[in-house]
Amino acid sequence: MASAWLLAIRPRTLPASISPIVLGSALAFHHGTWNPWILGLALACALLLQIAVNLANDLFDGRAGIDTAQRLGPLRVTQSGLIDHRTLTIALGVVCLLAIASGLALAALSDWLLVGFGIAALCALLAYSGGPWPLASHGLGELTVLLFFGWLAVAGTHYAHTLTVNGTVIAYATIAGLISAAIMLVNNLRDIPTDGPAGKRTLAVRLGDAASRRLYQILLLGAVLL
Repeated sequence: MASAWLLAIRPRTLPASISPIVLGSALAFHHGTWNPWILGLALACALLLQIAVNLANDLFDGRAGIDTAQRLGPLRVTQSGLIDHRTLTIALGVVCLLAIASGLALAALSDWLLVGFGIAALCALLAYSGGPWPLASHGLGELTVLLFFGWLAVAGTHYAHTLTVNGTVIAYATIAGLISAAIMLVNNLRDIPTDGPAGKRTLAVRLGDAASRRLYQILLLGAVLL
């Protein structure tokens, strides 16, 4: 059972949520103001949100029949029957509550404006694969990642430390977002053969294999040049 939960949490994806927090904190340190408690709470909140995204994606794609035995990549626990829907739903709720608790503590230590960021992040994680209009199925996954793993995560963390944001911070936030969007795109590129027939119209499905590969190169080159 422990191995099933590791599959659901997807530990290899977690650095993508840690790195923007570290970057935003490093920029704050460079600008002369940072707080280790804010760093710790921001890391906890980001990790919990990433785990919640992974659980929600597994749950919603499994329910919708998007994940099948033909899917490449890591095994999905809902589709494979390793964890039942009810148990995974409860786990998702618990992780979201923990993320909310850490986010509220972060806001209390910094600025209550951060609560708005947290609400937006919670809505995005549930709307990515679930709800009446899943973002991923409408080709908006990469844009969502650019926003939340780039601009919001890096600039939001810097703001939590310093209560300021400037052009340099936004530039670094864009770099982080482009790299995260490239990670999202290459995963969706892998899933084209199963996402398309299942009705999950990701950006990769919409663009096709060749154009998705070109966009992947553009995203990485853009990050390097910026």
